[in-house]
Order: sequence, then structure tokens, then C-alpha cells
Amino acid sequence: MSLDVSADAPTDGLRARVEKVVEVIRPAIQADEGDIVLHDVDEATGEVTVELVGACVTCPASDQTLKAGIERILRDRVEGVTSVRNVGETDAPDGPIGAPPPDGSPLVGSDGDATGETAVSL
Repeated sequence: MSLDVSADAPTDGLRARVEKVVEVIRPAIQADEGDIVLHDVDEATGEVTVELVGACVTCPASDQTLKAGIERILRDRVEGVTSVRNVGETDAPDGPIGAPPPDGSPLVGSDGDATGETAVSL
């Protein structure tokens, strides 16, 4: 079964072409007890927003599935798709644990300590 839907580009909108490919890859995700829900396709930027549900929610490989699987397939097969992100994904992730916030403000721990460190007794 071919995933190439680029021939439909002149008559189908971007969302329709994305939906076709999502329906083709859905069974592979469902085989692992997960699923994919298409939330939005931004025609101007080419950004596709999906939600991985079911077993995907707790699966440690779901980010890899999203980027190396779903995004790669959609970018390869649907002209105009530029990126795919999960509904819960933020534009500016927090970064590594202990890294300062993006705005440069100091970390503040639950105890009010400006360093963000909390004393631990062993």
C-alpha cells in the first residue's frame, strides 16, 4: 500500500492529505495498544498537531514514534507538512533538570530557597 498522497495536492487541502496518511499509519500504532488523534493542521505553517493516546501516553518511546515515525512519514508523503507535535508538547521546553528558566529568573524550590535546591536528609 502506497503512502504517497502528493498527487492529490491540487484538489485536496493539506488537512485532507494528512488525514489520509494518518489513517494508513494508525494500524501500526494501534498494534501496540496506542492510537493517534489528529487535532489540527495549520495550512500556513504546515504544523500538524496530534495527540498520542492509549499505551502511547506512558510509553517511553512515544517521542521517538512521533518524530522519527509519524513526522518523518508525514513530511515525506505530504507536501507542505513542516513539523508534527503532540498536543502536550510546549514550544519552549523547560530544558534539563536544574537549568534556569528561559526568562533567566532564579529557580525557586518548594521551600522558598532561591537556588531551587532542597535539603535532603539521608
